[in-house]
Amino acid sequence: MNTRPPIESPSPTVVLSITFNDDCSCFAVGLNTGFCIFFAETCALRTARDFNAGVGLVQMMGKANYLGLVGGGKQPKFAGNKLILWDDLKSKSALDISALTPVRGVQLSKERIVVVLQNSVRVFKFAKPPTLLSAYETANNPWGLCCMSARRIAFPGRTTGHVQLVEIATGNVSIIPAHSSGLRAIQMSPDGELLATASETGTLIRVFSTTNCARLAELRRGIDPATIFSLAFNPAGTMLACTSDKFTLHIFDIPHPKRPAPPVTASAAQPPSPRRADGGHAAGPSDNSGDGKGKWGILSKIPMMPRLFSDVYSFASAPFEAGEEPVIGGLPVSESTTLGTSRPPKGVLGWLSDTTLAVVGAGKDARWEKFAIQEGLDGRRQVVREGWKRYLGGS
Repeated sequence: MNTRPPIESPSPTVVLSITFNDDCSCFAVGLNTGFCIFFAETCALRTARDFNAGVGLVQMMGKANYLGLVGGGKQPKFAGNKLILWDDLKSKSALDISALTPVRGVQLSKERIVVVLQNSVRVFKFAKPPTLLSAYETANNPWGLCCMSARRIAFPGRTTGHVQLVEIATGNVSIIPAHSSGLRAIQMSPDGELLATASETGTLIRVFSTTNCARLAELRRGIDPATIFSLAFNPAGTMLACTSDKFTLHIFDIPHPKRPAPPVTASAAQPPSPRRADGGHAAGPSDNSGDGKGKWGILSKIPMMPRLFSDVYSFASAPFEAGEEPVIGGLPVSESTTLGTSRPPKGVLGWLSDTTLAVVGAGKDARWEKFAIQEGLDGRRQVVREGWKRYLGGS
């Protein structure tokens, strides 16, 4: 009789979270065993730390050796309500900040530490011990939405669909009524002059000036509702990329208030692309006209037609890989959810230059893809995939 206990197979490494640093030169991933940092341009491994326990969130402070860590996964390394500022040069904690509720997001600079909770945002001075400078109430913010530039911090307002925009130097707060439904994604341009927002509906993306809170553009991702995964401006702030649970990367032209509009290489309209059963677009490098305004051809010029026919669409789009594991968009995150135990993020965006960008996914089948904007034979801009890799186990 065989009495030997069965040999258990080791648990696979799983990516729980993904964040890019300020200039998108690197991206950090929280794992169920620790964390890793990769070079975004090549997806080559830069740093790996094995804790034999989960890290649900890793936030880099530029290219410095400090990182913000929050525990996550089934066996978290740290408590979910505590932010650990990790000194990777010394391989130890430099300081920590505790809260009464789970930490949903983190933003770091050399002067500020921003801790995002379910219903509030707290701003600390980067010091030992950290000094609380200000605290703001927010609407329910399970996704930890917050972005920071050198001059401003943006996060959800106290009213659903609104954004609070805080001037770091003065503490002045502006309220932007961005959407009527809850926010699902927000992002500022690298220079801090533009703010993009998307709601839980996921059909429209709005772009605002952070100087006067004026709405500069309204962009249509699609007709059917979708869960927006990520928004990202290119370094010049003239283009905006978007991913969603339709597994399509869209790229839009953006009117930057301090830069001239880019030249349009082609303005001829073409008919709408075929639709997949899930509401997305058929596979291909591009399905719009060169400027994103002629998607519906002559229909967009007929008076009294529904507004979707005259809206601004992406000038180029392409499918991206979500991996082989099932992904269900819009899963709720509750008060008790631990970082890294809900649906793993997909389609996280980082611009490598003004014309190239990376799309990174988490989970067991964690993938990195590189896309580039090129001019096609017909003179229209298109976005094409230049390479991809399963970054936890080779390509």
